[in-house]
Amino acid sequence: MLEPSRYIFLLVLVNICLSGGCGNGTTPPAPSSFTAVVFSDVHFNPFYDPSLCPRLVAADASGWASIFETSSITALPAWNSDTNYPLLVLALSSIRQNLGASPVIIYTGDLLGHNFSNQFYQYCGSSEVAAMQAFSDKTAAFVMQQVRSSAGNIPVVFALGNTDSYTGYGPDSTFLSNTAELFYTDFLNGTVDHQAFLNTFTSAGYYSADLRGTNLTVIGLNTVLFSLGVPADDSAVSAELSWLDSTLASAQAGGKKVWLLMHVPPGANTVSTATTPSTFDSNGHLISATMMWVQDYQARFLEIFSKYPGVITLTLAAHTHRDEFRIMSSDDVLDITPSIAPCFGNDPAFKVFTFTRATFTPTDYRSVNYDLATMPGQFSDYYTFSEAYSMQGPLDSSLAQLYPALIRNDAQQSIYIGQYNSGNNSVDSGANTNWNPITSTNWPVFACGIGKMAELDFIYCVNSY
Repeated sequence: MLEPSRYIFLLVLVNICLSGGCGNGTTPPAPSSFTAVVFSDVHFNPFYDPSLCPRLVAADASGWASIFETSSITALPAWNSDTNYPLLVLALSSIRQNLGASPVIIYTGDLLGHNFSNQFYQYCGSSEVAAMQAFSDKTAAFVMQQVRSSAGNIPVVFALGNTDSYTGYGPDSTFLSNTAELFYTDFLNGTVDHQAFLNTFTSAGYYSADLRGTNLTVIGLNTVLFSLGVPADDSAVSAELSWLDSTLASAQAGGKKVWLLMHVPPGANTVSTATTPSTFDSNGHLISATMMWVQDYQARFLEIFSKYPGVITLTLAAHTHRDEFRIMSSDDVLDITPSIAPCFGNDPAFKVFTFTRATFTPTDYRSVNYDLATMPGQFSDYYTFSEAYSMQGPLDSSLAQLYPALIRNDAQQSIYIGQYNSGNNSVDSGANTNWNPITSTNWPVFACGIGKMAELDFIYCVNSY
């Protein structure tokens, strides 16, 4: 007989009636792998129909869906837009269809739309900060409730993004304290120690989850704190990095494997670097680069990371909205999940990863996207990594092998560039520019962004490509 919902993850992973039947008094043989959906950057925009604002302000988040259903706007958003209700419904329907026997869902940040507070003040008839904060909380609650209705009873492990806040600069302390119970209940579904979660989450937006009955620890970092452009807080960063070090040490000592989730990845901001003319001299050489993190923070993070080989079996990030990866060390490759929101000119997409059951190691993934150019009825399979690149085995090893192949193999390079924007490689007729930011001229910036994390190494790589 199945245990309560909080033990669903345990039941799946230890294969108790995993396939839904234990007939004839026998337990079916345990499959050697399982899948998990990974999605990110929803950037839900409740202001897509401004006429609904007064009713949304007056209603509880649980009543928002019925309000959105009355909107005359039923079309999906265009490129360069955040997610509206029709896209949210379509995306979550596809995620639900792709769950299979997934024991967990992974979300890597940014529930709220861009420029959230200003849009509230503009459309909802209030200039009060407290009213904006309450509306932000209800928006976060609404999105998490919609995710929960699609997820069933399985937990949604997550990392916070930069728009998961009242300021747009990362999770601030008031936002964290006001939403902690929402994230614990609606995302984690109460599957981890409550007080341990609150202790670190309300402090600075990070946490670890030892999933019951398994030897897996999930760490959700707040890497927004490490980012350039965010007010520096050295003490908070030092505290988080020390906590990460001790949490990894505990996992190693306990024989556990770790999934490491973050929102803002380390390395270069490749799009910004490639599209900023002032970063190049008159000869076309790169003279400076826009980086994602403060370099000292990145160096300290990578030093900690290198101390625990074999412990971290999965590292995920988001934020760029693109389908890409970054090699942080010879043993660890970070996979970046594309976004649901098409606000950077990308098609909405998410991934379904395959893991070995014994070690929680990813071996493959399948990309699922929505083609905004043709507007089909639903999301559909876009590509499978192992098939697209003819690679088998642990995903980190395959990605590490793919990096040099992208440099010397034109066919592999063409596949990667085509997939980078999750399928949208059309031209913006208004601006007469390609939606996909990669060109034959700036390709070295994107290629070196995969394999070179430090700024000087990255610049040297681009200029010697």
